[in-house]
Amino acid sequence: MAAFGRLLDTMDALREKCPWNAAQTMETIRPMTEEEVYELSDAIIKNDTQEISKEIGDLLYHLVFYARIAQEQGLFDVADSIEKICNKMEFRHPHVFGNLKDKELTAKDIADTWELVKVREKDGNKTILSGIPDAMPAILKALSMQEKARGCGFDWEKREDVWDKVSEELSEVKEACAEVDQDHMEEEFGDLMFAVINAARLYDVDPEKALSRTCSKFRRRFGYLEEHTLKKGRMLSEMTLAEMDAIWDEGKALGL
Repeated sequence: MAAFGRLLDTMDALREKCPWNAAQTMETIRPMTEEEVYELSDAIIKNDTQEISKEIGDLLYHLVFYARIAQEQGLFDVADSIEKICNKMEFRHPHVFGNLKDKELTAKDIADTWELVKVREKDGNKTILSGIPDAMPAILKALSMQEKARGCGFDWEKREDVWDKVSEELSEVKEACAEVDQDHMEEEFGDLMFAVINAARLYDVDPEKALSRTCSKFRRRFGYLEEHTLKKGRMLSEMTLAEMDAIWDEGKALGL
């Protein structure tokens, strides 16, 4: 509590005495907050505890900043936000705070009814999917939608069944590409990616993490290609695809 109080005092001082901090609005801070979220995510992926600790502090600062701006406008303060999240968590966890405390529930039991509990909130979302932001990155948005649908029982009975859907969507992508209809191709590629994300979810694979891992692998192998091309005194634009593939395969064989 003392540390949190110090954070609030620091925010007060900066807002009152620092011209840059005083000039900020929720709109100007938002892009920086998005960056901080990604930096925290990156630290978690790397399992860098020192960076995780640092990035949590950075994100906390932003959250307090929003609350301070709202307080100045007479909208709400940080205490209101804290009360709301406490009330929400108590309502959503009747097995901890409510009439289900005596029942032995598994993590799966709780997950299976989570979305239905949320809909019953007095200030909850009007529909199951209405709480998903349009601005959320598409992979995360798709995964969130699928998880929320699963929480209401709308999911594949057997995860193996998803592969028929993936195959169906792949065939439709090929058909759309043969038509050379840009709008139709975009639609079908989207359907295919949604189906693949769904398959990853069903097999307990984080699609964002999986794709990020592949991007890192591509970066390493392409870096090897660039480095060894320059060593030969050549530019990539001067090489044939076969020549580039040969160097690429060298990097792959080295485990890059």
